[in-house]
Amino acid sequence: QVQLVESGGGLVQAGGSLRLSCAASGRTFTDYNMVWFRQGPGNEREFVAAVRWDGAPAYADSVKGRFTISRDNLKNTVYLIMNGLKPEDTAIYYCAAAPGRLQIGVRAVEYDYWGQGTQVTVSS
Repeated sequence: QVQLVESGGGLVQAGGSLRLSCAASGRTFTDYNMVWFRQGPGNEREFVAAVRWDGAPAYADSVKGRFTISRDNLKNTVYLIMNGLKPEDTAIYYCAAAPGRLQIGVRAVEYDYWGQGTQVTVSS
């Protein structure tokens, strides 16, 4: 089992920044690909960004150039730095993990472990 705990959400004005953190425990962190998904009101859960076990990142087109994902393998933590936030970024952000594979999954069903989510609200 992998336990994931997100933090760092909050209310921010459009154009502002937030940093989300996801602390992992329970298994060898470096064995896992880590990902952020989000789910806005009335929407399906959508892929935001991922970092592979070896540090390779991947981003959804909607956040490319504004969000940065990284991992600290010593702290067993993955981060999502969000700059230039827009009202459409408002959602619950979830951290998830899956055993490390060469190809990064972008579908929620590909991930085995999930955190409880953290709310991000961007006001216009």
